Amino acid sequence: MRSIGRPIAAFAATAMLVGCTTGGPDAGTGDGPSGTLTVFAAASLSDVFPRLGQELEEAHPGLGVRFNFAGSSALATQIAQGAPVDVFAAADETQMAVVTDAGLAGQPTMFAANVLEIAVPAGNPAGVTGLADLARDELVVALCAPEVPCGAAADQVLAAAGVTPAPDTLEQDVRAVLTKVRLGEVDAALVYASDVVSSSGDVEGIPVPEAADSTNEYPVCVLDDAPNPRAARAFVDLLLSERGRRALADAGFREP
Repeated sequence: MRSIGRPIAAFAATAMLVGCTTGGPDAGTGDGPSGTLTVFAAASLSDVFPRLGQELEEAHPGLGVRFNFAGSSALATQIAQGAPVDVFAAADETQMAVVTDAGLAGQPTMFAANVLEIAVPAGNPAGVTGLADLARDELVVALCAPEVPCGAAADQVLAAAGVTPAPDTLEQDVRAVLTKVRLGEVDAALVYASDVVSSSGDVEGIPVPEAADSTNEYPVCVLDDAPNPRAARAFVDLLLSERGRRALADAGFREP
């Protein structure tokens, strides 16, 4: 996998565009998909999706897969504004509805679920034990902004627990929050369980029992005007297959 150095023109000022390889412009010919497949996906999928993209490329040497990872709300807005996209995978149903309600895609399919955990730097230097600690004035706390799925879920979980935090920073996607924890810039944050798994020990996760009632379900769809519909369907088929489910489980996601 290699990085594509320039985001999709005019649509991804805050997004990260990652390509497994470079494919041609055609929309799939011959016995299998070929050309370029463009997938817009929630930031929390930025570890597992490239692995699936690489597997698809290996099965179809004429195919190149590009990923645009960002907060689901930003991606939905980009799609509504006309970004050329084949597949959209969101971190909740609300942001997917922005696309489907605009008539840009049909009924999505749920492929994964995720729950929030408290994330702290390795060693937990601030001694965080639960949600109540996020209201401690002396702690530096990071949350996702309320308009993105991880922020909306955090608001629900904190309200259910009766905790009123005073976050020092609100980030536009969950990986930005995770980065602040990994760098030790904050004492605690709320991220997805899968993000803790992705941190390879740089971050410790503290389970949040209250989060069980605010599970995020992840929908995926093929856009009606997908430039490469054959490749889009192949990617979604792989995502929903046993191999896809196993990859998601290994990355810390749950069954929807």
